[in-house]
Amino acid sequence: MGRHRGKHTEEPAERGRRRGRGGAIAALAAASAIVIVIAAAGVYMFGKGDGCGGSDLTLDIAVSPELGPALGDVADDFNAEEHTVDGDCVRASVREIDSANVAFGITGAGATMGETESDVWIPDSSMWTRIVQGQAGDAVVTETGTSVARTPLVVAERADLSEADDAPTTWMDVVPTDAPGEEDGRTVRVVDPARSSSGLGTLHLLHGALEGTGSDADTFNASMTAALQALHRGASADEEAAFLALSGGESASPVMVMSEQAVWRYNSVHGDAPARAGYPDEGTYYLDYPYIVRSEDSAITRSAEMFRTAVRSESAADRLLAEGFRGPEGERDPSVLTEEAGFLPEPRDELSSPSESSIEDLIRSWNQLKMDSRVLTIVDISGSMLAEVPGTGLSRMQVAGAASAEGLQMFSDSSELGLWEFSTNVNGDLHHQEIAPVRELQATDGSGNEHRDVLASALQNLEPLPQGDTALYETYLAAYQEMSRTYRPDRTNVILMLTDGDDDNPGGMELDELLSQLDSLSSPSRPIPIITIAFGPDVRNLEPLQEIAAATGGAAYMTEDPTEIGDIFLQAFSLRIADTEDDRD
Repeated sequence: MGRHRGKHTEEPAERGRRRGRGGAIAALAAASAIVIVIAAAGVYMFGKGDGCGGSDLTLDIAVSPELGPALGDVADDFNAEEHTVDGDCVRASVREIDSANVAFGITGAGATMGETESDVWIPDSSMWTRIVQGQAGDAVVTETGTSVARTPLVVAERADLSEADDAPTTWMDVVPTDAPGEEDGRTVRVVDPARSSSGLGTLHLLHGALEGTGSDADTFNASMTAALQALHRGASADEEAAFLALSGGESASPVMVMSEQAVWRYNSVHGDAPARAGYPDEGTYYLDYPYIVRSEDSAITRSAEMFRTAVRSESAADRLLAEGFRGPEGERDPSVLTEEAGFLPEPRDELSSPSESSIEDLIRSWNQLKMDSRVLTIVDISGSMLAEVPGTGLSRMQVAGAASAEGLQMFSDSSELGLWEFSTNVNGDLHHQEIAPVRELQATDGSGNEHRDVLASALQNLEPLPQGDTALYETYLAAYQEMSRTYRPDRTNVILMLTDGDDDNPGGMELDELLSQLDSLSSPSRPIPIITIAFGPDVRNLEPLQEIAAATGGAAYMTEDPTEIGDIFLQAFSLRIADTEDDRD
């Protein structure tokens, strides 16, 4: 027993030494394990970089520029948090890009600059998504039902120049709809509606206001044409140019249609010339900043949904209000949209937004009028033009000349106009004579006179031929041949005839021959509409003029009162709007 115990039982000192060696080994093993865990965690954390693991998944978000400051901050907060999809870290990248630029990049319908592709798109208005859906049906444009921000269109004027009693109270007060020369002197600016939601929204509001008058089609088209022409004269290429005009940097400060948020932005950088916002009584159109997803990739769409949640958060809403936007119920930050600057605590009612077909029609009408005209005007100088217009003390020639000179105001400086006079044998054997060639109104002659002034003077100094007859058909043909020979595809080529009688040239061309000649000369790809304004009691039969108009895609008008020519000018040149409506029907 003693030996056995002696063999297997250690002395106290020996046990202590053995236990120390074993404990050190165990401690070393435990420490090694801890180091390994820490090292692994370190590799994991350094690989993660900012707190989440795996590779980065970048969510590319293209936003209307005015959203950039607020949504850039939202993206910073989003990226500071841990958002993952399938183990990848989602990082939101916000880029400011013009809404039209993205829309045209998708549809190919206009010029673009820079990269227009993105995973998420937040344009300033749902009008752009309707344009895209109508023109690029296979494009991925998924509406989420989220409006990131809202701001109504308002009428802005310089605070130091506006007068409360003169402020527009309806949308029809905003833009003149009268004949040229009859406007109230107000200069109205919009940003080009072909590239701007506020500009396009203005056209929509005016169109609705005019429809609400219950006018007949001719009156409506003429008024809409006058409104479009007035807007053309004051259109700015972009918002920067519009802001410059509003500040008085170009000339006298105009009235400007822009969003409420744009007025706030303008005031933030033009404190020396602040603007006040005006609100037409009948309501307005709102820019609604829709949240659009442009990808069908599962990881991207899930990432987009995460960021959509972020932009709907309370902190995001506060940031947007601080940038001059309104909330979904019209709420505002009163320290930003202040009543002192004219901003209303409660905005006006929201009017309906335009349909896809309405948007297309409005842009087409704008672009058609935007295209510079090329017009050959022909004025009757037959003997009957010497007759006096009852109640005026003026001859038909004088009234027609004055009305035509006023009509010049309809055309931009870069439009091309020319002038012929006609009767019988006015130039040897020819029945017409050129008074001024077709050239740009802003061009100057050898004496430095602008072509516009040359035409105005010539129109008011035309002299009738006492014995002259009316070689109408031969003159139509000669004019059509000349305009065909010099056709400009980049312009609207038109022949405008003013006459006070039917064709009266014994032995001259017959109507059937003229129509046959026009048919052989005309081409659908090179349209040259003939517009005739016939006036005075000597016009007995409008039907031949209507047949000529139908053969060329033009129009014929008749009035016994030459003083109505100015109004008829508007109706005549509203044909492009009427054609748009007909195409839609």
